[in-house]
Amino acid sequence: MDFGFWILDFGWQIRDEFRGMDEPNSYFRFPWEAFPDVWLHADEHVVKTHVSYTAAKAGDLDSALSLVKQWASEGVVHQLATEFDRHEPILVSAHAVEKMGVNAIPQALADSLGQQLGWQVDSGIIQTNVVAHTGADGFTRMARQAEFSGDVVAGRNYLMVDDFVGQGETLENLRGMLIEAGGFVIGATALTGKPYSVKFTPDEESLKQLRNKHGNELEYWWTERFGFGYECLTSSEARYLLRTPTVDRIRDRIAAAVEG
Repeated sequence: MDFGFWILDFGWQIRDEFRGMDEPNSYFRFPWEAFPDVWLHADEHVVKTHVSYTAAKAGDLDSALSLVKQWASEGVVHQLATEFDRHEPILVSAHAVEKMGVNAIPQALADSLGQQLGWQVDSGIIQTNVVAHTGADGFTRMARQAEFSGDVVAGRNYLMVDDFVGQGETLENLRGMLIEAGGFVIGATALTGKPYSVKFTPDEESLKQLRNKHGNELEYWWTERFGFGYECLTSSEARYLLRTPTVDRIRDRIAAAVEG
């Protein structure tokens, strides 16, 4: 299928206000509000060592369904129903484009959840660029921003689905695309991920420490480079930048990741 590229034209004034840029990027981010923690189904090790994992990441749907069948948690499914059923969400998966193919795990998990919960599944929203986040370090993940395209039902609630949560960039950009087009994003779930990354919203103390450590120089450069400020970072991104000793090192590593 030729998905092509879809240009969004909703809410340009709001988008530009958040970005602080004259020329829009092809991805969207918005400040966090009271976003709930991501629901994880299984331990990272057991998922990634499963016999079907590699083929599923490369796009084999049968392998992805086998993986999801074994490791999707009944307890998490019940919690999702309890938390979100009254909102009648649409499940939307992050169709991540990997070097070896289109990752089939997010869609398989979304389809499984849709069947179990009786929720609508949207398979038409897709990632339109290759970011190669799997196995990448934090700077590469931040440097290569995921872009999404597809039709969004304005006014509807969406629950995002992915196979893995690392620093959260992919889901944050999917969230931004949905909000930009008039949707409401009420939560997220992933088959596995880093337990410390399930909290997307950075706390005020972390952002204060980041500003104190790197001053105005990094925040100004970051906003000019990426089109969004610290308020749109995930908590994992904020921690990663806070652990980096200097502004120059951050800029050099970002530049190297882009060129690489």
